[in-house]
Amino acid sequence: MDLSKKINQIITLCILGLIWGSSFILMKKGLSTYSPIEITLYRIFIVFIVFFPLGIRSFFKIPKKIAFILLVSAVIGSVIPYFLFIKAQTKIDSSLNGILNSITPLFTLLFGVVLFKQKTNLRAVIGVVIGLVGATGLIFLSKEGGVWSNSYLYAILPVLGSACYALNINIIKTYLQNIPALKITSWSFIFIGPIAGLVLFFKTDFTDHLIYDDPNYFNFICINILGVLGSGFAFWVFNLLIKETSSVFASSVTYLIPIVAIFWGIIDGEIFGLFQGILCVVIFCGIYLIKSKPLKPSN
Repeated sequence: MDLSKKINQIITLCILGLIWGSSFILMKKGLSTYSPIEITLYRIFIVFIVFFPLGIRSFFKIPKKIAFILLVSAVIGSVIPYFLFIKAQTKIDSSLNGILNSITPLFTLLFGVVLFKQKTNLRAVIGVVIGLVGATGLIFLSKEGGVWSNSYLYAILPVLGSACYALNINIIKTYLQNIPALKITSWSFIFIGPIAGLVLFFKTDFTDHLIYDDPNYFNFICINILGVLGSGFAFWVFNLLIKETSSVFASSVTYLIPIVAIFWGIIDGEIFGLFQGILCVVIFCGIYLIKSKPLKPSN
């Protein structure tokens, strides 16, 4: 697909929104059998298996500086956020998890300005403030049975995960712009995949859970879809989008993620309240201000 064309960029964004928006319900199903750390490790390991043949030939020719950046990118953009989102899923609804993921563009702009010296404007700053207000409101609406509990602490985890994604977007855009997206994806998981596999099979009860606790292998299928599509394929396509557009445009896929996540959550019996809907709109307004160009002064 030619991503230099605007229509193809929009189609790609929609595909990514569908895949990543569905990831949260897949996490929820996987947690019925497997622990958060097992799902995180397997998710990384299965992507490594799929992309290994595509990147191993050129892997040993990577310059040391690029290798270090790729390793940092893999840890910040995959290992840490994968675990944070799946851990959050043990205490909060998949729809809320998806909504909080939508603040990635806010952090993308913040890190771009603070760490990568990118220019911004007042409208974008206002957008960041509005978006963070919406996210904060959602965190403090996280209750169990209508009583304040430590579940709101778990709602902070996807916020931290979103920050990791945002930082990684800026890293790729700044330091890996000249490397093909397929190589970024394959090399990243070649770095972290073998370690994830060793820990998974020798330091966890993943095999026992697979054999004894997942008789119809439905949950196993869910985490495979989560890994191959939600991590490998989507990560590759996302890298393509970052390189062909802008970091903020690519991160705006988070407009679509909560919509898909809410849809699956409602189907699965989760309750999506009016206040959650209002705060979700508040976040969207913040992201819109970040993405929109400032008005030119009239002559």
